[in-house]
Amino acid sequence: MRNARSLNPVRPVVPDKREAILRAAIRVFAHNGYFNSKVADIASEAGVADGTVYLYFKSKEEILHSIFDRSVDEAVAEARKQLATISDARDKLRQIAFLHLERLGADRDLAVVFQVELRGSTKFMEEFSAAGFAEYLALIRSTFEEGQRTGVFRADLKAKVVAKILFGALDEMATNWILSKRRYKLAPMADQVLDIFLNGVNAK
Repeated sequence: MRNARSLNPVRPVVPDKREAILRAAIRVFAHNGYFNSKVADIASEAGVADGTVYLYFKSKEEILHSIFDRSVDEAVAEARKQLATISDARDKLRQIAFLHLERLGADRDLAVVFQVELRGSTKFMEEFSAAGFAEYLALIRSTFEEGQRTGVFRADLKAKVVAKILFGALDEMATNWILSKRRYKLAPMADQVLDIFLNGVNAK
């Protein structure tokens, strides 16, 4: 385990202390593990006093919640913005998949927190599933339902189940990317996931 003080020896001055604390927490959680990290580690990494952290967050748990909430809110907002310019439901799902993997692939520490650290507690998973995660699944579900209404997707499928299947595929790709010893770009994997998702694996 690396000491949090060694993660980023040259720290830029960030005027937004709350943002600095969240970014520091992502690095500390990713490198040390959530349960092995202390608020003092996060404060040190952010370049602030321990007491400053508590001005913005009540606990380490609230910091983790905030990382999740902010990231999901940003992801959903960006997806909605881009989907508004796309008409075909299939292309919308492809864009959702690309944005999902692009976001995690651009920030390995954030990906580790999402794919590993957030999975370490049933309590966390239950709370997250009932909050932002549900909104993200709803975005996928509503996109699929749009395709059902326009006739490009099968009408007999349950959109809620389909949304979970697509999310599960993307989630697994992200986890494999983190665990793999081979270095490759994550975002391009979205095309293969969507090709299998939309076209199946039967020979044509």
